[in-house]
Amino acid sequence: MQDMEEFPEDAPIRARLEKLLRTGLRTEAEPRAYDLEMQQSVLTRLQKVPAEEIAERIGIAGFTLHPYAAEGIEEACETCMYFLSHRQFCALPELMLPVRPEWSCRLWRI
Repeated sequence: MQDMEEFPEDAPIRARLEKLLRTGLRTEAEPRAYDLEMQQSVLTRLQKVPAEEIAERIGIAGFTLHPYAAEGIEEACETCMYFLSHRQFCALPELMLPVRPEWSCRLWRI
């Protein structure tokens, strides 16, 4: 298994994402994409955004710097099925971004 240090290309991207979120980038954290129709809507929008348009992509995905709490469940990247813990990376094909375990987005899945 690879350690995070083996993915040095992720660090500057993760830092850029964090800076965007900390400096007030508005994201669509709600409504959450719990039903299939909303999931497909968000995914379709993401598919139309070029990979290099990071701010737009994390805005549509609704990223937050903290877990989202809903109905007694904390939704954090580290508990999402798309989270690669060894890399701290979101492997959702429409995102494919380095993240932090405590972040969240509206496409979170168990």
